[in-house]
Amino acid sequence: MTNDAEGQLARSIAQFGPNAANYAASTVHAKGASLGRIVEMVSPQADWHALDIASAAGHTAFAIAPHVSSVVSSDVTPEMVQVAADLAVERGIDNVRFEEADAHDLPFDDASFDLVTCRIAPHHFSDPGGFVGEAARVLVAGGTFALVDNVAPEDADAARWCDDFERRRDLSHLRCLPISEWLELIDGAGFDIVAAETIGKQMMFEPWAGNMSVDEAVRVQLLHDLRTAPPAAAAWLRPSLDSDRSSAAFVLTEGLFVATKR
Repeated sequence: MTNDAEGQLARSIAQFGPNAANYAASTVHAKGASLGRIVEMVSPQADWHALDIASAAGHTAFAIAPHVSSVVSSDVTPEMVQVAADLAVERGIDNVRFEEADAHDLPFDDASFDLVTCRIAPHHFSDPGGFVGEAARVLVAGGTFALVDNVAPEDADAARWCDDFERRRDLSHLRCLPISEWLELIDGAGFDIVAAETIGKQMMFEPWAGNMSVDEAVRVQLLHDLRTAPPAAAAWLRPSLDSDRSSAAFVLTEGLFVATKR
């Protein structure tokens, strides 16, 4: 692992460890439209063994669990793994097990799973292509890969602005990829893409900032930046801002991709 990758891994653990409990209750992660939709797109089967990468509080693993034989919920942050395990006990979910794992170097044998999922996490990954390659490695031939993540506009300047905006809330954020780049990476890793679509999700500003315990001074600056965003970035984020800060919001776009391993 390079020094840059090691540094990013440390930033992610440092950022998400203290905020792990926030993700158990996060509406976007626990109940967002993409959660139910990706399950529909995958059509999981009762005899499948599934892996959820960067599972955080386990919401995607739990959504898949009723439809398959077993699920491994994996995350690089120990506190997240514990939060997910506790939620499973609370909900009486008994076919999910929990493991610490780096998305770029999965501790699982080749061809171990029928389904690999990852939702709202790869924008933290130092090597998205390496992650997709690892997903391909641990899947059986013909296995299903399902990815959900916030996507960037194709306009490079607008994408950089949006990444900088997000990074000041979450120091472990690296980069959202545009749809075109995800399609290229997925195809290049040996997958056939069978479905791709987008969903817009409204982000209420205060819960968005609260999930990462953002300081008040930074929140004020972020709101100012939303109000003065360049036209292309504003068109992508579609901010809704008035005098009542509690109702401030903007829109993120999620890409949903389903592919089968050749």
